Amino acid sequence: MPSFDIVSEVDKQEIDNALNQARKELATRFDFKGSAAEIAYEKDKITLTAEDANRLRGLREIVIGKLSKRGVDLRNIEQVEPDISPLGHARQELKIQQGLEGEKAKEIIKAIKEAGFKVQSALQDRQIRVTGKKKDELQSVIQFVRGKDFEVATNFKNFRD
Repeated sequence: MPSFDIVSEVDKQEIDNALNQARKELATRFDFKGSAAEIAYEKDKITLTAEDANRLRGLREIVIGKLSKRGVDLRNIEQVEPDISPLGHARQELKIQQGLEGEKAKEIIKAIKEAGFKVQSALQDRQIRVTGKKKDELQSVIQFVRGKDFEVATNFKNFRD
């Protein structure tokens, strides 16, 4: 039976490339000369630190701009409220969402069922497996999901006959 998976993934290599470009720009920008602005990247989190809120805002704009230019879907980047200490130091985390979380997955599955497609869809390990009898039906499900905005990036992989 033909099937495919609906996933929500961000390419880690593209994030790494974007952050390297942002660090290069940070080193050459005049408004950041001599500042202690820093970009740190761990597993699924980017941490931005700067001396004050204005520099943090500029740093965030650089990073977000580089991520979007590298083709990273910004719907999968959650911007946490910045922490600004009384001394003026500012810090912000950008969380990278990998995989479909429970509520979003249920919303996508419900939308597919309500559209009346003759397919089965099930949540498996942070991705949705869609199976059906006809390839044409599966391709129309892909077009349907692409056409709707679920406020999260949706990719399709493992299309099998």
